[in-house]
Amino acid sequence: MNELWTIIIAASPIVELRGAIPMAMGIFNFSWSKALFLSLMGNLLPIIPLLWFLDKLSGYLSERFVFFNKFFTWLFTRTREKTTNSFNRWGKWALIIFVAIPLPFTGVWTGSAAAFLFGVEYKQAFCLISLGAALAGIIVTILTSLGINFLF
Repeated sequence: MNELWTIIIAASPIVELRGAIPMAMGIFNFSWSKALFLSLMGNLLPIIPLLWFLDKLSGYLSERFVFFNKFFTWLFTRTREKTTNSFNRWGKWALIIFVAIPLPFTGVWTGSAAAFLFGVEYKQAFCLISLGAALAGIIVTILTSLGINFLF
């Protein structure tokens, strides 16, 4: 049952594997390898649905509701203005680095939204986000092993 909780926490927005790994190692007493594996598997679960549904959902809502059309136009414009320089400078590496930073709001959920905003092709986005998540998992596992816990 603790394995399932680890996967669920890792798949959840905001906390993601940044909270799942310390929980798995600190509360459930999993080995670092088990905690990393389960957390990474859980963290990768939402990527494909997010990449698929963000496009469909935003298009559907924008076509049917003026409020959502205005909101998504504002959100996408604002996000692109704030991040285009970094994305242009770093290219696809920007997505890997962004997801790999082990802080809240920089995981696969936000990375999937960024890939959608910048029009990164689905397969490539999945690979880049997965690599970033793996790097974040390794960083969090090392820090947790050293006793630097993020949430616990």
